[in-house]
Order: sequence, then C-alpha cells, then structure tokens
Amino acid sequence: MPHRISTRSWGLARPSPLNATAARAERYWRWPVLMVLFATIPAFYIELLENLPTPLALAIYLVAAGVTALSLWRVARHVSHPRQYLRSNALDVLLVVGLLVAALLPPSALSNQALAARLFVALLTLLRMVWAIKSWVTRGGLGYLLSLALLVLGFCGVGFWALEPRVHSLGDGLWLAFTTAATVGYGDIVPTTPAAKIFAVFVVLLGYAVLSLVTAAIASFWVESSERRMERDILRDMHAQLRGLHEEVAALKDELRHK
Repeated sequence: MPHRISTRSWGLARPSPLNATAARAERYWRWPVLMVLFATIPAFYIELLENLPTPLALAIYLVAAGVTALSLWRVARHVSHPRQYLRSNALDVLLVVGLLVAALLPPSALSNQALAARLFVALLTLLRMVWAIKSWVTRGGLGYLLSLALLVLGFCGVGFWALEPRVHSLGDGLWLAFTTAATVGYGDIVPTTPAAKIFAVFVVLLGYAVLSLVTAAIASFWVESSERRMERDILRDMHAQLRGLHEEVAALKDELRHK
C-alpha cells in the first residue's frame, strides 16, 4: 500500500507519495549521487587551475549530471505523480541543468562569466550535499559532532595545502582552515591565489556551520546539566513537603482517634 514519506523536498511542493519500490530506488541512488557530487569539488579546481588539463573536469561534470538525472528518472517512473515528484525535487533538476552548463562553458580562467556560473553550480552542489547528509549532522551527541568537525577541518586543511603556495605543510593548512572557519583571521597565513580564495569561501560556509553546531552542543550540554540539577532540587523539595504533609495528616489522625 502506498505510504507517504519525506522526500528531498525543498519547500517548493508537497512531498510526493512514494510506494515501496520508489522509496527503495531513492535510498539506492542517494549514495551514488552524493559521491559524484562530491567529485565535482576537485573538478571545479582542476578546471580553474591553468596548469591542469580540463577534459577530466568535463567528464566529472557530465557524469555527475548523468547520475543525478538517472536517479530522478528511476524514482519518478515508480511514483503516481512524476511531475509532482520533480517539482518537490526542483533542486536536483536545477543541479542537472547547472552541471551540464558548467561542462559546456569555456575555461574559468578565460571567462569571468563562466567562473561565476560554475561558482553558482558549486554552491548548489554544496547545498545538495549538506541536505543529503543532514541526518548525520542532526544526529546529536557532542562526541559525534566533534568528530565531524575534525573531519571537515581536516579536509579543508588538505585543500589549503594543495591550493595555497604559502602553505608549506599540512599543519599550516589545518591552521589556516581553522582560522578561516572560525572567522578569526590572524593574518599570519592568508589565501593569495584565486583558487585558494574561492576555497576559503566554502571553508567559511561549511566550517563555520560545523563549529557552530559544536559550540551549540556544548552550550546545550551545560544547559541540560543545569536543568537536570534544578529538576532534582525541585523534586527533592516536593518530596520533603509531601513527607511533611503526610506526617501532619498522620498526627492529625492520631489526635482525632484519641478524642
């Protein structure tokens, strides 16, 4: 019997009713889509850096567009209202078009318009990836969020190490990633190349969000500890008052019995 589950809706339409086959297809294609979208991150920089060949970036963009489109088609063919499903997943449809456009545009180093278009597609890709892994982020737990923050900062540090000439070691890359994500900006190491500056934008967007989750989890831990302490104090006072009331009632019964 068809059942209603939460699809990849972005508030553009109501979630489409998915039957069991469509739900399995959507779960099956979730990880392939996430992997090909993740591959577009190095493809963006491969295409941007002048000393690297661009056919590889072109192939990655085309594969990402094809896999994303195939996932939409495989799920939509099993739902009763395919158009409604596509409307509720308009981000994926827009992303497919954007990836195709990014693959056909001239090199970013030669055209500011092409660079701006690929940056827009990169932002859409980042948004789509974050939405896909939101269950990991919202799973909770301070230890889990700390591990996630270390993983993100490690990836950002490796990126700075590869893209910024002034970063001579992985330690410098990690330091630059942390100061950038925390929006501190000490100025001892700064991005100087266009590729590193663009990467810094994504580091701020992603790293600051992860660090905010960690600080929010720490604050929530202390607030919950204070609330539990207050609840214990309130319960202790209530028990003491009930105990005193019980003793007064018992004393009143004894007094009435002896009259």
